[in-house]
Amino acid sequence: MSKWTLGIIGGSGLYEIDDLEDRREEQVETAWGKPSDVLVRGRIGEVELVFLPRHGRGHRITPTEVPYRANIAALKAAGVTDILSISACGSLKEEYAPGDFVAADQFIDRTFARDKTFFAAGMVAHVSMAYPVCPRLSGLAADAAEAVGSKMHRGGTYLAMEGPQFSSLAESKLYRQWGCDVIGMTAMPEAKLAREAELPYAILCMVTDYDCWRAETEAVSVTNVLEIMGQNSAVARKAVVRLAEALSGMERTSDPNGTDTCLDYALITAPQARDPDLLDRLQVIAGRALKG
Repeated sequence: MSKWTLGIIGGSGLYEIDDLEDRREEQVETAWGKPSDVLVRGRIGEVELVFLPRHGRGHRITPTEVPYRANIAALKAAGVTDILSISACGSLKEEYAPGDFVAADQFIDRTFARDKTFFAAGMVAHVSMAYPVCPRLSGLAADAAEAVGSKMHRGGTYLAMEGPQFSSLAESKLYRQWGCDVIGMTAMPEAKLAREAELPYAILCMVTDYDCWRAETEAVSVTNVLEIMGQNSAVARKAVVRLAEALSGMERTSDPNGTDTCLDYALITAPQARDPDLLDRLQVIAGRALKG
């Protein structure tokens, strides 16, 4: 039976996982540098978990400076089969209230100052991002969050902004016109890199505020975000435990969107034109496909 090794990327306010057995920390380095923090490994039931706080413990790293490539590469090298991202976000819709959770399944990437791919000149790849979230994992994560008491919204579009500043009023209104549901600073390029690494990805967005579009609500500030974040993080920790318990004894099957083998159709550069040094760096990410 194929087993799960679940990678958890913890966002703002989520720096630990509860109830981990056989807990141990691993200091690692990748071809793309060090990840945000040590990897925390352990298990819940039959499921292996690898936890990584996106901003580092103590929230040391800005959204732009998160080492996204190193984070995904470290999880891939650690044997992770699937990634669940936990991310704080602002709401762009009335019905998505602070304290709610959203299992986003689409993204609009408005970031501009980040390295967004493992590939480069000498080994070009184009993965599909039409359906960026694994519906199997997203559904199970949403079930777990609901089971521990969160108000869950299934599906939604996440607008990824560069930050670290919050939106202007004009930007917030524009993103609402585009039909976006939530706004955050970290899901991109994280989801793109997970796809390149053939790791099925899902995200639970913790709503902390109404951004700044809602006239009857005070504009978003760190103070009110932190208050809601503390409540959300407690629920998120419980949801991770519930998800791991649900996965115990459940056979892992491939992502319905084909993430597990997406590089079979993405590698473009002819074998004779490939850069050997880059190929060496890519072994942890694309070794399966490069052998073909």
